[in-house]
Amino acid sequence: MNIVEWSDALLLDFEPMDGVHREFVDLLALAQSAPDATLPQAWAAVVDHTVEHFGREDDWMRKTRFSAAENHIIQHRVVLNVLREGLAMARAGQMDAVREMAGELAVWFAKHTQSLDAALALHMRREPAGGGAPRHARGGGTTAHAHL
Repeated sequence: MNIVEWSDALLLDFEPMDGVHREFVDLLALAQSAPDATLPQAWAAVVDHTVEHFGREDDWMRKTRFSAAENHIIQHRVVLNVLREGLAMARAGQMDAVREMAGELAVWFAKHTQSLDAALALHMRREPAGGGAPRHARGGGTTAHAHL
């Protein structure tokens, strides 16, 4: 299985995204290492985080009229649908399938971050005041939320 791990290759030099991406990696790593008994809860935390994570990026793209928004938003929608299917599978006891999905998600996330998210981060850095990023999310701190 492909194990998710944070690396500097995932840094985009836009803290509102970098902080959320670190949190995503942490939550996915927890799900990947969770025993079967807690995998459904760990996967639910990944889903909950991702809904918020993708929603924030989708809002930025719409508000700033990002040129590649349509493709990026569609990719988010597809991945969220798959994650929700994974949650149903975890709750139905299909742990092996969810673990395989987690490995594939790790690979997808690295590629998505280094391509579509990198372009969005560059766009957002060029936007006045971070393109409408919440003031508390600009610069400095992360936007971590407790899900587990």
